[in-house]
Amino acid sequence: MRSLVVFLLLVATLGAVPMSCLAAQDEPTVYVIKQGDTLWGLSQRFLSDPFYWPDLWARNPNITNPHFIYPGQKLKVYKDHIEIEPAPQQPVGRPAAPAAPNAEAGAPAPAPEKTFMVTGGEGFLMEKKQLPSGYIIGTYQDRVNVGDDDVVYTDIGRRQGARVGDRYSIYTKLEAVSHPVTNEIMGYRVLPLGTLQLSELEDNSSKAIITKSYREVSAGEFLMPYKDRRREVTLKASDRDLTGYIVETRNNSEVIVPGDIVYTDLGRNQGAEVGNLLYVVRDVKPDPKFVDMPVGRLPAEVLGAVVIVGINDNSSTALVIKSIDAIYRGDRLEMRSDK
Repeated sequence: MRSLVVFLLLVATLGAVPMSCLAAQDEPTVYVIKQGDTLWGLSQRFLSDPFYWPDLWARNPNITNPHFIYPGQKLKVYKDHIEIEPAPQQPVGRPAAPAAPNAEAGAPAPAPEKTFMVTGGEGFLMEKKQLPSGYIIGTYQDRVNVGDDDVVYTDIGRRQGARVGDRYSIYTKLEAVSHPVTNEIMGYRVLPLGTLQLSELEDNSSKAIITKSYREVSAGEFLMPYKDRRREVTLKASDRDLTGYIVETRNNSEVIVPGDIVYTDLGRNQGAEVGNLLYVVRDVKPDPKFVDMPVGRLPAEVLGAVVIVGINDNSSTALVIKSIDAIYRGDRLEMRSDK
C-alpha cells in the first residue's frame, strides 16, 4: 500500500491522477497548486468535471475569493471530491516571496474560470406584494404594437413624483404560477420588453419615448423604475441549508437544459442569496419487485446545478449551469451548508 501511495503522489506531482487510481485508496492524494492553476482547471483535471468548481469553492470557506488560489496551497484529492488547505500566512511586514514558475513545461494551459453574466432579460416571478410604478395606457395613433423610438402614454405624472427624463423598464405580466407541490399561487411570470423615457408631464399622466425594445410593446404593459441589470454574478456560499423547488421556467419550457432560466421558491425569507449554488435532485424509488421489506429513503439522484442570479422575498431567478439528465418543473433544489 505504501508503494502505491508513493506512486500516486509522484503521478499527482507530474500531472493528472486517473480516477481509477484514486478509487483504489481511502487516503487522499496530495497535489500542490502551481502558478496558473485555476479551480475550473483543477476540477477538470481531477474529477473530469469543470462544473464541480463552484462546489469546491463553496465547501472551502478559507477561499474568500473563488477566483484566487495560491501556488503552494495543497489539494487533498479524494475519489469523488477535492479539499483545499488554507494558504500559508505571510509574516506581518515581510513581503511574500515571488511564486515559482510553473514546473510543468509543455503542460496545457488551464481552462479559464467560469463566470455567470446576468443580461437583464431573465425575468422574474412578480409576487403578490409587488406593485408596478404604472402602466402604458395608450400608444401614438392607437397602434397595436410599438417599438424603438415610438411614442406611448403612461399613467405616471407629477403627482407620482415623476420628472422629465425619468426612465422605466417595460414588462409584460403573463400567466399565474402555482407551486408544483402545494398548488399555491406564487405570483406571475414576468418578462422584460424594453425601456422608455418620459418626455412630457401632466399631473397624472405623461408622454414617453420607447428607447429600447426587445419585443413588441402594447398598451397595458406595466412599468418599473429602470435599473441596469446587466452584471456578473459571483458565487456566494450559503450560511444555511437550502431546500426548495423549480416552480417555473422563463420560456415555459417542458424540459430544462443548461443555459435556461428557471424560477424557484427560495427567496430572501428562506435565506437564499444571489450567487448561491443549488443542486437539482430527484428522489429514487426502489423497484418493489426486488424489495421484501421497507428500506427507507434512498440517496437522491443529482440531475444538475443552478446559480441564483436574481432574488425576491419568496422566489428567485436562477441560471441552469449543468444537467446530466432531463430537468423538469417540480424537481427539488438542495444545498447543504456544512455549518
